[in-house]
Amino acid sequence: MDYSLAALKLLSGQLKEVREISSQNAMTLGGILFQRAWLQGILVSNDDDDKLLLDDGTGIVELSLSADFRQRQWKTGTYVMVVGGYSVRSGELPMIKVHKIVDLSPFPDREAMWYLEVLEAYKLFYKPLIEDFV
Repeated sequence: MDYSLAALKLLSGQLKEVREISSQNAMTLGGILFQRAWLQGILVSNDDDDKLLLDDGTGIVELSLSADFRQRQWKTGTYVMVVGGYSVRSGELPMIKVHKIVDLSPFPDREAMWYLEVLEAYKLFYKPLIEDFV
């Protein structure tokens, strides 16, 4: 994992546009290289011990948890922030191999603020890079 590449703040609906660049062991979204994605949403399923489903209102992402994160009981309806390695998978839900997961349910404004944070990151950081790429 190349930690010099930022974890992009994304909505799960944007993951459809991501392309894999195998020569650089990275993903690209409009010319921006990344390996890790940062998403926030509500846990909508916990059918398996090491997999959760996250819904951010724009789509659903599968979360793959390591043993460290499986020790905690993650409940359906919990609003969480996740950062982790993104894997492109054809014909399946996008998957994030979770490096960090935080329960943000005690902070009710976090969900409303998240969309603004993603929009701000796009306008300030991502859009200029995308315009240079095109």
